[in-house]
Amino acid sequence: MNMRIGFGWDSHAFKPGVPLIIGGLAIDHPEGLAGHSDGDVLLHAITDALLGAVSAGDIGSFFPPGDPRWKNADSSIFLNLAIEEIQNAGYRIVNIDTTLILAAPKIGPLAGDLRERVAELLDIKPSAVGIKAKTPEGLGLDHVAQAHAVVLLEQVEDPSELRSMTAVIESHKQLEDVVKDLVSQVHGSPARKRTFDTEDIT
Repeated sequence: MNMRIGFGWDSHAFKPGVPLIIGGLAIDHPEGLAGHSDGDVLLHAITDALLGAVSAGDIGSFFPPGDPRWKNADSSIFLNLAIEEIQNAGYRIVNIDTTLILAAPKIGPLAGDLRERVAELLDIKPSAVGIKAKTPEGLGLDHVAQAHAVVLLEQVEDPSELRSMTAVIESHKQLEDVVKDLVSQVHGSPARKRTFDTEDIT
């Protein structure tokens, strides 16, 4: 079976007065992460890993930081675009491994919740998601959060096994149209339509 590996990395400085969002979770902390979107360093790294695995560019190719549409945007939008890209290429996720590098907050007590949330966003089992954390000792980066992500993909022989993740996010009613528009702009053709089983939606 054809396999592909993707690697992603991102970093954001901490900033007072904004919420801290990591891995799609709101975390209680005095400072959040600065960014044009919600600053979710973990989802950004995963997004780039997915896009890189199928040679689809990077997060900036689809979501330029100067575009006002993405001001304070939920980074799950970016992640779902990447999922659409790997599905268009005929792949699905086998597993993903990530490392967060930050001085605070402590990620250990949150790792289980982060694993569950990332697995939910990627529509894979929590056992296929690795969440690790390190402190930036000696690097002078105590006010910065970094994330590394590696993803393994496998080619799907039967495209009907793939289901659109954008269709299952009720909180983003317009996400599918946005994704189709972005894919069309980048590739010059509309996204391939796929079906899904509504009974799988949780």
